[in-house]
Amino acid sequence: MEELVNGLDGFQDQWLPLVVTYGSQLLLALVTLLVGWWIVGRVTRAAQAMLQRRNVDPTLHSFIGTLVNIGLKALLLISVAGMVGVETTSFIALIGAAGLAVGLALQGSLANFAGGILILVLRPIRVGEYIQAQGVEGTVDNIQIFHTILKTADNKTVVVPNGTLSNGSITNFSRQPTRRVSVDLRISYQDNVKHARKLLLELAHADSRVLKDPEPAVWLAALGESSVDLSLRVWTKTDDYWGVFWGLQEQAKEVFELEGITIPYPQRTMHQVAPQA
Repeated sequence: MEELVNGLDGFQDQWLPLVVTYGSQLLLALVTLLVGWWIVGRVTRAAQAMLQRRNVDPTLHSFIGTLVNIGLKALLLISVAGMVGVETTSFIALIGAAGLAVGLALQGSLANFAGGILILVLRPIRVGEYIQAQGVEGTVDNIQIFHTILKTADNKTVVVPNGTLSNGSITNFSRQPTRRVSVDLRISYQDNVKHARKLLLELAHADSRVLKDPEPAVWLAALGESSVDLSLRVWTKTDDYWGVFWGLQEQAKEVFELEGITIPYPQRTMHQVAPQA
C-alpha cells in the first residue's frame, strides 16, 4: 500500500505537470484546428462570391476556390503542428523546394494561368467580341484558364496563349458602340472634285445606317501619280460596319460610272528618243 501511494506521488510529481502542459497544448491545437477549418471554409466561399459579383468567368470560380482552400488548410495544419511541438522548419523548406521546382517546370503554364486571370478579371476582351492580337484576328469564342480561342472570319479556330495575349496589345473592334467607315476612291485629274464629293455625300446621306452625327465628310486624301484620291468617311453602328463599308464602295462605283467620272488605272508616260544618225 505504501508503495502504491509512493507511486502515485511520483506520478503526480513527474507526469502530472507534463500531462497538464501537453494536454492544454493539444486541446488548444484541436480548438485552433476546428475554428481555423471553419474560417477557411468561410474565406473560400467569400472569395467565390466576390468573383461572382465581379462577373468573373464561372470556370474560374471552382479553380480559385479550390486553390485558396488548399493553400489556407496547408498553412493551418503547419501552424497546428507547431503548436503541439512538431518541428515545422523541414516542412516549410520542403514545401518551398517543391513549389520552386513546380514553378520552374511550369513557368510557361503559370504565365498563361496568370494571364488568364488578368483577362477574366480586367476583361479587356469578352466572348463574342471581334479582336486583333498577336498577329491574328477573329471573334472571341471562349476564354479558358490557359488559352483564349478565336474564330476567324473564314471559320478557322485559333488558340492564343493567355500569357502572350495579356502582355501584348489588343485591338478590340466591338467594344465601342460606333465606328468610323473610310471608303477610299480615286478619280481622274480631268474630273471635277467638287462634283465627285457631292455625289459621295448624297450616297452617305441616303443610307439609313449612316449616322447624322458626326456628319459624313469627303476629303481630298492625296494627289497621286495618276489619280486624285478621295476619302469618304462616315460613322455607323459597330454591327453595321461591314455592310456600310461594302455597300458604299459598290454604290460609289455605280454612281461614278453613271456620271462619267473615271476611276483611273495606274499610268506612266514614256518618252521615246529617236537615235541620232
